Amino acid sequence: MSRILIVEDDFAIQALLHDFIEEAGHSVVLASDGVEALSKYTEQEFDLILLDLMIPKIDGYGVCEVIRQRSDVPIIMLTALDSEEDQIRGLDLQADDYLTKPFSVPVLLRKIAAVLRRSAKKDDAPQTMRYKDLTLDFDGYKAYRGQENLELTPREFEILRELLTHRGRILTRQNLLQTLWKYEFFGEERIIDTHIKNLRKKLGTADYIETIRGVGYCIEKEEEKPVIR
Repeated sequence: MSRILIVEDDFAIQALLHDFIEEAGHSVVLASDGVEALSKYTEQEFDLILLDLMIPKIDGYGVCEVIRQRSDVPIIMLTALDSEEDQIRGLDLQADDYLTKPFSVPVLLRKIAAVLRRSAKKDDAPQTMRYKDLTLDFDGYKAYRGQENLELTPREFEILRELLTHRGRILTRQNLLQTLWKYEFFGEERIIDTHIKNLRKKLGTADYIETIRGVGYCIEKEEEKPVIR
């Protein structure tokens, strides 16, 4: 049984979500504002958080930012804010999904199941990857060249991890957007180029990223398979 924290200040929606999610076999804890959400988050462990953005005291963006400093617990944002800018902001804070109101409860339940499956697979994944003189620490979201910490942003780390995981394969910008942002972008592919540019500066002479003009990016395979443990 998964434990889910629902953060929602509309009590009618809160009660609806509580009943449907419990009926689906999950344990539910409720919070009505940002301060209460963070208090309950620190008191117990959760498998997933449903987070409304327009909540009192501390808004959902602030709650998400605080939680992401401490944990990678899956977060699905629920909100009436449906602009592309709002969705990009939420996903850049590393929310796992973003659902706008009004929404279908059956669709929400399927999204919850999908996010929980991804989270379970992530827990089983290797925690360290090495490639030539690079080392990626998946738990700590850290990357090293030799003994040097590369000080990557979370997005830069995720792009590098994705390229190394699929070394030898060309990943298009759309591949990266859909995998890492979990959102269909239109006209925003240039954001990948910006992250790659910054990543290359930090990698310096250890930049192994190859640009495939008009297609995307790749990292070559090593003759000897990188060590994963």
